[in-house]
Amino acid sequence: VQLQASGGGLVQAGGSLRISCAASRRTASNNAMGWFRQAPGKEREFVAAISWNGGRTLYSDSAKGRFTISRDNAKTTVYLQMNSLKPEDTAVYLCAVARLSVSGTDRSSYAYWGQGTQVTVSS
Repeated sequence: VQLQASGGGLVQAGGSLRISCAASRRTASNNAMGWFRQAPGKEREFVAAISWNGGRTLYSDSAKGRFTISRDNAKTTVYLQMNSLKPEDTAVYLCAVARLSVSGTDRSSYAYWGQGTQVTVSS
């Protein structure tokens, strides 16, 4: 499975951005998908995850209330709508396909990773 993330860019603090990640194979529609992020010099951290049918979502504390994860299985695409962005949200955002139909915050539960898209929030 290949993953292509897009939609990143530069935005002012308080602004919004929607990033997308398209999977190359329809088998990804049977698996949970997630977003992680990695800032320079920091560990990769979990942001959000969504179950195979969109029925369950999970967010990090920093994303809760500001970010929304969704998916379109017809397009094998997962989205992350980010509102009220803060400078500390600046990072490369990476999407991933989980090994199972539901997944959590642990990186090891994700089997396939995309290259990521850069999100920069200016103050």
